[in-house]
Amino acid sequence: MNILYEAHATATGGRSGHVTTADGALDLQLSLPRSLGGSGGEGINPEQLFAAGYAACFENALIHVARNQKITLEGTRVEATVGIGLNDQGGFALEVKLAVTVPELPREQVQALVEQAHAVCPYSSAISGNVDVALELR
Repeated sequence: MNILYEAHATATGGRSGHVTTADGALDLQLSLPRSLGGSGGEGINPEQLFAAGYAACFENALIHVARNQKITLEGTRVEATVGIGLNDQGGFALEVKLAVTVPELPREQVQALVEQAHAVCPYSSAISGNVDVALELR
């Protein structure tokens, strides 16, 4: 693979700690949600970070696919929901729902674009076969 960009981040203190990127663009306090046994708090958690990254990446993949087909998209929106829970082996697993809004195009065309975006999105590729991803059209 020809690497085009690398991101570098450091976490200290686990899910109740702190995370920063090497360039200083991200510097966040982490909080373990109450539903996972934490105190909650105002910090962010890894699932929120993953949801934000996946939503942005998937929307960009959607724009890329449309652009290659000479389709201009306006007003698109991708909402990512990342769930975490116990799996059958006693560990933890994730599941994702991507709710995609593409106004002013026929539903069948949007469905095809979303499926193509899912095929080229690096986040989708990275978790393929490991994480259930539901695609929802809005």
